[in-house]
Amino acid sequence: MTDLKEITAMAKEAGFSQAAYLDCRTIELKPEVRQMCEANACRMYGRCWSCPPGCGSLEECRERIGRYQYGILVQTTGRLEDELDGETMMETEALHKEHFYSFERLLRQRYPHMLAVGAGCCTKCKTCTYPDAPCRFPEEAFSSMEAYGMLVTQICQANGLEYYYGPCTITYTSCYLLG
Repeated sequence: MTDLKEITAMAKEAGFSQAAYLDCRTIELKPEVRQMCEANACRMYGRCWSCPPGCGSLEECRERIGRYQYGILVQTTGRLEDELDGETMMETEALHKEHFYSFERLLRQRYPHMLAVGAGCCTKCKTCTYPDAPCRFPEEAFSSMEAYGMLVTQICQANGLEYYYGPCTITYTSCYLLG
């Protein structure tokens, strides 16, 4: 196993606000989280390969995750002017995805078979081929932690990583399953 202290330091150098070891045994996939996807608040349910049902059943997700023992959790935290500061929320999300993609490319050099699980749906392509054609980049596409049925707060707590950083903050969390 590569030194995870080195990888968490690399994550912070890549721009993430926080990074922590992830014990994959702490990952629970919850049907009620997947049901939140079905409510379609984000309007992506059934519209791309990275979101349900395109990303597979909870059993298929559980099987993918079961191949890994450890990984890394990464976060990007933004400071809001007030609780309705949508502009900073979107900027922080974009920054998180930028860091997520660049760190993914770096990690794939060491872990070509890793599983990257992000925040929000995959945005690798301008328009997803779902459901008419296969994913253009199946090895690079990623689903969100919620699409996999993960309760992000629970996973952060189980791995000693804060989730809430106080009033007027927004935090985006992703993970990379490595080995």
